Amino acid sequence: MFVQVIQGKTSDPAGLRSMADRWVDELGSDAPGWLGTTMGVTADGDFVGVVRFASAGDAAANSDRPQQSAWWEEFSKHLDGEATFHDCTTADTWLAGGSDDAGFVQVIQSRIKDRQAVTSGLQGMASASSEEFGRKDLIGGVYALHDDDDGLTQVAYFTSEADARQGESQEMSAESQAAMEEFMAAVSDTTYFDLTDPWLASP
Repeated sequence: MFVQVIQGKTSDPAGLRSMADRWVDELGSDAPGWLGTTMGVTADGDFVGVVRFASAGDAAANSDRPQQSAWWEEFSKHLDGEATFHDCTTADTWLAGGSDDAGFVQVIQSRIKDRQAVTSGLQGMASASSEEFGRKDLIGGVYALHDDDDGLTQVAYFTSEADARQGESQEMSAESQAAMEEFMAAVSDTTYFDLTDPWLASP
């Protein structure tokens, strides 16, 4: 799987949402290897988009389409300034992955201090069962390591924001707590982007 992370600031969330819907309606069905899209805008006007493809080649083929370039030109007019992009050839899902059923999505970005420890932790998460997570509010997630820097983007999909907040307050098992602390020690500068009205789509 290949993931592209797109970010920017916006004062026109409705305009972005309209263009996101237009992409799904007019371009999505013909997009090579498109697996799904998660987009949204935080309360502070931060736009985040996470687009999943079957491969980097499929993503490149989509970008090369004239209709994709025309769409992006219109889409970017609703951003305040330039967008930033992160291509991620190391990416995977856990539990149900990028679910269109989520009522709340949290995008978590960090800087990687210990790549080996982070990779080990992510691989363990990808192979874990729902019972091991112990969170009924957590549907699934996606993780992606940035090719261009030492960044990590994780996307967690929840049934609702209220459920997620309640789940956060649950006591973790000693094993899970230790694994979490080990993982957090391997990253820094963690930022959370709460998408309370996520725009979710898949083929």
